[in-house]
Amino acid sequence: MEVPCVRVSLEEGEQTRRELADADLIDDEYELTVEDGRLYVPVTDPGAVPDTLEVVSMAVPERDTQTTPADVLGFDPSYERLGKTVLLDEDDDVRARKIADAVLESDLPVDTVLNKQSKVKGETRVRDWDLLAGEDTEVVHREYGCEFALDLADVYFSPRLATERHRVAEQVSEGERAVDMFAGVGPFVIPFAKRGAECVGVDVNADAIEYLRENARRNGVEDQVTAICADVREVTAEYEGWADRLVMNLPHSADEFLETAVALAGDDCVLHYYDIQHEDDPFGPGERAIRDAAEPEYEVSVETRHTVRSYAPHELNVCLDVRLERDDGHDS
Repeated sequence: MEVPCVRVSLEEGEQTRRELADADLIDDEYELTVEDGRLYVPVTDPGAVPDTLEVVSMAVPERDTQTTPADVLGFDPSYERLGKTVLLDEDDDVRARKIADAVLESDLPVDTVLNKQSKVKGETRVRDWDLLAGEDTEVVHREYGCEFALDLADVYFSPRLATERHRVAEQVSEGERAVDMFAGVGPFVIPFAKRGAECVGVDVNADAIEYLRENARRNGVEDQVTAICADVREVTAEYEGWADRLVMNLPHSADEFLETAVALAGDDCVLHYYDIQHEDDPFGPGERAIRDAAEPEYEVSVETRHTVRSYAPHELNVCLDVRLERDDGHDS
């Protein structure tokens, strides 16, 4: 079957393969193939491949030698991948250990297995983990051409939101000024900066802010990123009227920070507001809260009503992309 592949000369093949492997872009389900004196490397996300490399569609053979955890167990376990770490959510410790052993026995490029031991808790939104295999809870995760270091015991991070973060990042233009009000380790800030934005990331978690600074360095955007450890309400005065784009990914309580968001917004600002609501009216409460906070100072227009994922039975995690345009009839 035809799949997206990077096509390079054989002389450049090994260096290119290493670069793609470092970016976690090689599609392990297909074989690397040589044809007409060139190497074809199957990739998982052609959009994240550097512009300097050529991407083509090519029929390459599937790999049939990969042993999966399901092959070892006889059933298909549920897990998430984050870099070289597998994350489990198993209540039964014996079952969790059995799955961990199967993961390590499989051909997955994994060296750490963690099992969730608590729900996300506290102001810093971290959880407890049981380390079933590996050295520690620190991981390096690659996502759409960006690299993130983080410690799951100290910061919140969800790999499930990668597609959503990419959707938002693709809207960013060079020269924008963006504020992520709950920035974490930088999964919005870093791709924004790589697209040429000047970014401010704020978070109350000091560990997350240290990783945000490290991740800015890892991705070569440290000159475009300001990382601040604080409640975002404490930095409003310094950045009042500054932002062309705001991210509010704190879905259970973002509405409590809308007054701050309005203060940070420039004359023409896009707000990405995340919410969790009942499926009967997933967007209404957020839209009403934004209008209550921003009108009449700003004209409010909802550009996108987007369902991110199902959160719980009858509850949806949603995002409102909202444009705030200052009404010239009102003073700032």
